[in-house]
Amino acid sequence: MKKLFALLLALTMLATCAGAALAEDLTIGVNIQEFSNAYLTEMRNGMEETAAELGVTLDMADGQSSEATISNNIDLFLTKGYSILAINMMSTTSAPSILEKTQAENVPVVFFNVEPEADVLAAAPGNYYVGAKAEESGIMQGEALVNYWNTVEGADRNGDGVMQYVMIMGDPGHQDSILRTEYSVNTIKEAGIEVEELAVDTANWARAEGQDVMARILAAHDDIEAVICNNDEMALGAIEALKAGGYLVDGGTFIPVVGVDCNEEAQLAIEEGTMYASVFNDAKSQADAVVKLCKLIADGEEPTSENLGYTLDGQYVWIPYVPVTIDNLDTIG
Repeated sequence: MKKLFALLLALTMLATCAGAALAEDLTIGVNIQEFSNAYLTEMRNGMEETAAELGVTLDMADGQSSEATISNNIDLFLTKGYSILAINMMSTTSAPSILEKTQAENVPVVFFNVEPEADVLAAAPGNYYVGAKAEESGIMQGEALVNYWNTVEGADRNGDGVMQYVMIMGDPGHQDSILRTEYSVNTIKEAGIEVEELAVDTANWARAEGQDVMARILAAHDDIEAVICNNDEMALGAIEALKAGGYLVDGGTFIPVVGVDCNEEAQLAIEEGTMYASVFNDAKSQADAVVKLCKLIADGEEPTSENLGYTLDGQYVWIPYVPVTIDNLDTIG
């Protein structure tokens, strides 16, 4: 009997050690849509921090904003035998082809930043999405401009009772671009303010492109009363073009520019008064949630809000946005 007990104890210890070794040996295959993207760089850094804390390895690949490259990266992850993937895909419509590959190998995916279509994710239980609700950020941008219009004397520069605005979009196929654009403008309209879209263009989330787009628009319009950008990088580029045009400088006309992400440079722009508002998109918490969710799945645990540390809504983990102006800038870390 004692020999049997000793054998069982030894087997238990062996299984425990094997499980610990498995957790320590975990490698997560991570595809990033574009390494050069400023916001995604914040996410990469955050994921590396959490991975180091949890003792797991990340194999990160640059998708180079290419469907073919991202597909090849996923193929390589599967060839390497990874048990869990974290995928920042190219567009919402990319999910079916990705899931076709991963489900064939019984490898779950945690999508992040680019959200799969709801019906596609629902048809793939065991797969998840981590992000923020893009419509919320659009609403917050709209609310900031409503506040500006209603409280700042001279906001209606030409006195016609109509907010003439410019929209600078990111990737036209990305849900954040689509929803931020739609909800920001609708929020202004719902507040009873008439609007006129003077120009809309895409700048692919990039500062240099945002500056070029804004410069072209300024050459054609001198009656702009608001600039809405789908992210801060484009907003910062637009601000540089506005400065070059004599706006936002001492003695120059102020035009409110709003963005999303509230990165460090945007915070400085809000502090100096060149950016009117942004929306904090918590890259660090999203990154943390992605890695922790991957580890739970790889360890064979059923993810819950309690063991994840973030609210789990079915197959979704939503990280809330925070509107930011000079009034609450000091609360954003």
